[in-house]
Amino acid sequence: MGLELYLDLLSQPCRAVYIFARRNGIPFELRTVELLKGQHMSKEFLRVNSLHKVPTLKDGDFILAESVAILIYLSLKYQTEAHWCPPNMQACARIHEYLGFHSNCIRDTFGVPLWTQVLAPLIGAQVPEEKVRRNQTSMDQALQQLEDNFLGDKPFLASHQVTLADIMALEELMQPVALGYNLFEGRPRLAAWRERVEAFLGAELCQEAHGPILSILEQVANKTIPVPPPEVHPSMLLRIARIP
Repeated sequence: MGLELYLDLLSQPCRAVYIFARRNGIPFELRTVELLKGQHMSKEFLRVNSLHKVPTLKDGDFILAESVAILIYLSLKYQTEAHWCPPNMQACARIHEYLGFHSNCIRDTFGVPLWTQVLAPLIGAQVPEEKVRRNQTSMDQALQQLEDNFLGDKPFLASHQVTLADIMALEELMQPVALGYNLFEGRPRLAAWRERVEAFLGAELCQEAHGPILSILEQVANKTIPVPPPEVHPSMLLRIARIP
């Protein structure tokens, strides 16, 4: 059995892994795990990843979770172009510097709009308005830090070429954009960065990967979005409760 990737393209980290693998011509078998249907809680998936998390990579007997680890593994195994994850120690450290910031300030912050507008209502929950306002402030602050501390006058976040930092950041920012947030208004540097990254990745690939999230509001309006089964409600409610 060759490389298998367990993904749900509604998930930002899953999209980053999918786009990276496709952009670099890495052969893999896509194993779709639909989170809203609770497939990550199934006995079948439990045998692959006891953490019930996607993305998950399975390469023979080797199983790996967490998107950053998967991206690094793929870049090393398939010897992708050096700009993604440079061998130079300081250049590589710059990427990891961003990825640390991403984990602390981007990942959970920019995922909140999906929970407030789509996921919480699916299970009859509601996020307090004061939390929504705080999250908007946190997004604004994070965008400013993204521009000033990482992008600066460079074409990309950690280098003068596209790196893993850019693909991770782009997918996270796409989430609120799909829900109607104009994150790039009044931020020409960040808007130009997005255009450069999408141009490098290719419009067709971006459209393919972004399809599920870009259609999410239409699915809600048409009532075609899956309603999560009761067994996943406790974990969803816990995530909602953790919104600061």
